[in-house]
Amino acid sequence: MTQHDPSLAIAELRANVSVPFERAHAMPKSVYTSPAFAKAEEEHIFAKDWLCAGRADALGKPGDYLTMTISGEPVIILRDREGVLRGMSNVCRHRMSTLLEGRGNVRSIVCPYHAWTYNLDGSLRGAPAMARNEDFCREDVKLPPVRVEDWQGWIMVTLNPDAPPVAEQLAGVDRLVGHLPMDTYREVFREEFRWDTNWKVLAENFMESYHLPVCHAGTIGGASDLNKMECPEGEAAFNYHWIVKNDMVPLALAHPTNTVLQGDDRRITWLLAIYPALLITLTPGYFWYLSLTPGR
Repeated sequence: MTQHDPSLAIAELRANVSVPFERAHAMPKSVYTSPAFAKAEEEHIFAKDWLCAGRADALGKPGDYLTMTISGEPVIILRDREGVLRGMSNVCRHRMSTLLEGRGNVRSIVCPYHAWTYNLDGSLRGAPAMARNEDFCREDVKLPPVRVEDWQGWIMVTLNPDAPPVAEQLAGVDRLVGHLPMDTYREVFREEFRWDTNWKVLAENFMESYHLPVCHAGTIGGASDLNKMECPEGEAAFNYHWIVKNDMVPLALAHPTNTVLQGDDRRITWLLAIYPALLITLTPGYFWYLSLTPGR
């Protein structure tokens, strides 16, 4: 294998996952270290699958926006004046300048290069002096749309116009944890990090509760009995496991006023890996998550 050929890493991975679940081993080294394999992931996974941009309640007001890059494509996700979540290109149609950075709130999208101004639906509102060009038609200019869906309060985005709807792909998640309605949870704190590692290392660490009693002994580790952890095989679009927690972390348990949840449902912590890169810890009392996008 050369750095330009991912075929060997793919062959090694295929052999790795061909064994029964009960005999599973760690993935081969090549899928973490091969630049060609990373490029293939960008092309065949991240450019085509649904990715999580965050929580819908974080974009609560008209004009609230966030930006992200998907497989090299800059994207804006915002709440328009009618309260609808929209996705669109974050590149001006004039000279390809980046339009918005980070997160914030805007009444309109103004290009920092020549002040072309776009409405919150992506249509062009104004372009200074362009009326002097007889062939210029403002109505023909619009930021290309990007698919966005609100699934259980998660903002899901894809560059793929043919990707099946999120709810269709993740119907199994709703069957599994529908008694914990994620659309009612609210994000109260968030941070962004850039880690100098392969994205799969972070995903695997998040989904591996085996380390909790050791590495988190002073916090959540004491609430986690590995003998009360169940790790099924998972489904095509996600995998999961759960742990029945003790009373050491009350925040993870159902509140005493919660009369809906009964029995172990009041103390089970669920860990969900929504492929490719949304990782969720879901409890009756709180949730936290990682949404990963590979960078360079």
